[in-house]
Amino acid sequence: MITKSRLARKKRIRAIVTGTTKRPRLSVYRSNKYLYGQIIDDTKGNTLASAYGSVIEVGNKLSEQAKKLKIKEMVFDRGGYKYHGKVKALAEAMREGGVKI
Repeated sequence: MITKSRLARKKRIRAIVTGTTKRPRLSVYRSNKYLYGQIIDDTKGNTLASAYGSVIEVGNKLSEQAKKLKIKEMVFDRGGYKYHGKVKALAEAMREGGVKI
């Protein structure tokens, strides 16, 4: 269930962050067991790539898929989550994989 504070943060972020063909959006969702990531082109409404699992696995899989799609830059949609812990680790793993966030 989404809390009121997370929903407010999510709406604030999504009002500003949109993905384009050249610079898609990296969307994050956290469950109790896994971390989910999607690379989304909002102009076409397509999900270009997705992965789930532990933080390092998701970061590695998504950065590899981004290289195949020739994506070098992304905007980061943290989904209303605070930027620490698993969300921060995913962003750092993507940066280590060669993607500029």
